[in-house]
Amino acid sequence: MLLALIVWIGGIIFFAFIEAPTLFAVLPTAKLAGDVVSASLTKLHWMGLVSGITFLICSLLYNWQKDVQLRPFALSHVFVGLMLIFTAYSQFRITPRMRELRAEMQNAANMSPSESSRAEFDRLHVWSTRLESGVLLLGFGVVILTARGSIAIPN
Repeated sequence: MLLALIVWIGGIIFFAFIEAPTLFAVLPTAKLAGDVVSASLTKLHWMGLVSGITFLICSLLYNWQKDVQLRPFALSHVFVGLMLIFTAYSQFRITPRMRELRAEMQNAANMSPSESSRAEFDRLHVWSTRLESGVLLLGFGVVILTARGSIAIPN
């Protein structure tokens, strides 16, 4: 459970605070940086989806083994479920549309930011960032809930 959580949350932290800013700072064009970030984000989303499902399966089995109950609506499971929904929405709805818009903007020379494609791209980017931030915050909540449940407090 913890490994799945660490992979997912650690990947988000690395992507948001190290990889994306570094790519835009060191690569010669924003297009090139955007291409790398887009590919990395897809990999991050798949890591998150696999990690989330792995966490849920392991946690449900752990609850069954420990308490002879699955507890599917435990708060940590609800949080991971929301994390999965946010990640899937970003991966399958927002990211593909952003790729289409980037391709449109790259094909049209010298588009101004006020054009509808740029405005839609910027709006989707804001939502993508919000969803990733939501996944990260919910992930911190799951870490706290998981750690709290696994720490033996002496009487």
